[in-house]
Amino acid sequence: MTHHLPPADPAALRPGAILLVDGCASVQFGGDRTMMLRLTSLPDLPTYHGWIWLAGYQLDGRGDAVAKRELYVQRGGLHVQRPAPPAVAPVQRRPVAAGRTRG
Repeated sequence: MTHHLPPADPAALRPGAILLVDGCASVQFGGDRTMMLRLTSLPDLPTYHGWIWLAGYQLDGRGDAVAKRELYVQRGGLHVQRPAPPAVAPVQRRPVAAGRTRG
C-alpha cells in the first residue's frame, strides 16, 4: 500500500469527485505513477468482483486536466480527495399563459 487513507465510500464515486489513484487501486499506479483523477463517469462494463471501470481526466499538480483516461481499478483502493459537488436542482419556472405578452 502506498497511502494510509480510508477507501472511497461507493456513494462518493460520482462524477465531479477528485480521486487519488495509487498502488492501492492497482499496481500499475504504484510509486511515481500515482495520479489524481476527476471522475466523469462509471462505465457499465463487466468487471471482476471488487474492481471497477472509471472514466475521467488525469489532473496535473495545479488541478488542470491533462489527459482523458479510462481506468480499471480496485474500488477499495481508491481515495476520494474531494467529493463531487452537490447536484443542483433545476429551476422551477411558472408556465406563461397562452396569448399573454409583455408590453
